[in-house]
Amino acid sequence: MAIFSKSNVPRFSVDVYQNEYLPEGGRLVNAVVTVTATGGGTIGSAVAAPHLYSPGEGPSAAVVLMVDCSGSMDHPPTKMRNARDATAAAIDTLRDGVHFAVVAGTHLAREVYPGDGRLAVAGPDTREQAKQALRKLGAGGGTAIGTWLRRADRLLASADVAIRHGILLTDGRNEHESPEDLKAALDACAGRFTCDARGVGTDWEVKEVTGIASGLLGTADIVADPGGLAADFTRMMETAMGKEVADVSLRLWTPAGATVMFVKQVAPTVEELTDRRTEAGPRAGDYPLGSWGDESRDYHLCVEVPPAAVGREMLAARVSLVIPHPGGASPSTAAGGGGGSVQNLGAQGLVRAVWTDDLAASTSINPQVAHYTGQAELAEVIQEGLDLRKVGDMDGATAKLGRAVQLASASGNADTAKLLAKVVDVVDAATGTVRLKTKVEEADEMTLETRSTKTVRVKK
Repeated sequence: MAIFSKSNVPRFSVDVYQNEYLPEGGRLVNAVVTVTATGGGTIGSAVAAPHLYSPGEGPSAAVVLMVDCSGSMDHPPTKMRNARDATAAAIDTLRDGVHFAVVAGTHLAREVYPGDGRLAVAGPDTREQAKQALRKLGAGGGTAIGTWLRRADRLLASADVAIRHGILLTDGRNEHESPEDLKAALDACAGRFTCDARGVGTDWEVKEVTGIASGLLGTADIVADPGGLAADFTRMMETAMGKEVADVSLRLWTPAGATVMFVKQVAPTVEELTDRRTEAGPRAGDYPLGSWGDESRDYHLCVEVPPAAVGREMLAARVSLVIPHPGGASPSTAAGGGGGSVQNLGAQGLVRAVWTDDLAASTSINPQVAHYTGQAELAEVIQEGLDLRKVGDMDGATAKLGRAVQLASASGNADTAKLLAKVVDVVDAATGTVRLKTKVEEADEMTLETRSTKTVRVKK
């Protein structure tokens, strides 16, 4: 385990959990990699580090709040009022010096504050001015979320800061642009800023909101009761203010003849990263991890290696943490691939393969790997079960959701178990025997779908 240390920023560490033993001829090596950042300051604190590179270069972060102001936000009228109050609460949570803006989203994207393509700098006066501007927000128009994201991207790009973040609220479906337009906007914004997305009420599309958060390495959730928006927005902004290192990537090197089968985040949520790889030199690739504060996340990787005889061993993969700089040099850089420089965060982990004829050793499954394999399956079967339920395949839905109940019970994922119990009647959790409820509240089903990727950490 190696640690990166610098004043006022988190120190990164990497721990690898695996069973390195393979049977003769075995090829698949699985490992869970825990990445931890510590010592960067308190989340939401006014003393959080201003920059990874050189303190005093400028504000540490820029945030754009995108508020749905489409016509549906006026039904009921309290929804728009709750959205204004929530945005005001988030603005109050901004620490001094952070750049910020508010965008009203309809079928267009209108800058509410400060306007003219600018960002304001948070302080007592600008916070009050922004809250006054919020009071004029009203509902009317359609929904084209891609335009909101592109406007946020232009605003955030104008700030010379380390952390660029968006917060997006919607209450409806993206009906005034095509799915292809939204995907194009997400592709254009990916890697440029992170974004948390929230759906308020029950008239929005879960896969749209979770897709936005996934594409931009943020979080997604439902706020079924608009009265809960202020508390949720405050928590989101507190977390955003705790991010101190941006654009971290997990760099995975593998030897000749090895193939990366998959890389996925498995805690605190399941997130597929395999297809997000960018090449980083011979036999190395980078997987984006987004922005970091004081936190820990787990990643499951699987590498296929050339088969070998008993007694042989090899390095199956080397994991490190870097900040790529495609545009050129930056302080504390080391040589990297992809035509740019790279800042190495010093943390490294090794994944090994050892071939043995000891059957007990080669068939043992590492507890972390087993746990997160089950958590990934849990997220998958919930999505499959809900999709089958929507198309009327009740037998298929019962089987999938029963398996979900079984996995949630076995892994101790109590939160997911409670959400499942609102959709199915549990007869026997241990065997996954359930009955579909004849009547399910729409908010309960949407909450289960939105939060299906949330996992519990393995007890180490």
